[in-house]
Amino acid sequence: MVTTKKEPYTKDEIQKLSQEFNTYIKTVIDIENKVCSAGANRHFENEAILLKQGSSQSQLWGGGIDLKTLAIDNNSMINIRPNDNNLSNEIQDPEVRKKFEDLMKYFFKELF
Repeated sequence: MVTTKKEPYTKDEIQKLSQEFNTYIKTVIDIENKVCSAGANRHFENEAILLKQGSSQSQLWGGGIDLKTLAIDNNSMINIRPNDNNLSNEIQDPEVRKKFEDLMKYFFKELF
């Protein structure tokens, strides 16, 4: 189940989002508009939803959350964007990474 929203996910939504991988949820966040799309099998599926809704490519960053350890990662193939000075699948800019991680904690605050 894929869900895209601006508000934090409820416990019920988080349970449904975890159906794809059981203990991990893939996410893509528009860090400018503060919108999260989560629950897809591949990050590009969440990315496509946000692009259709008007998000700017340069503001979209992918990662996920491990539901057992509550570790947040910022690892996604969609993050490899030389035009945005990101040459890795990890978010390299510390400021962008912090925004992504803070938004992950907001969207998944039911877990923390």
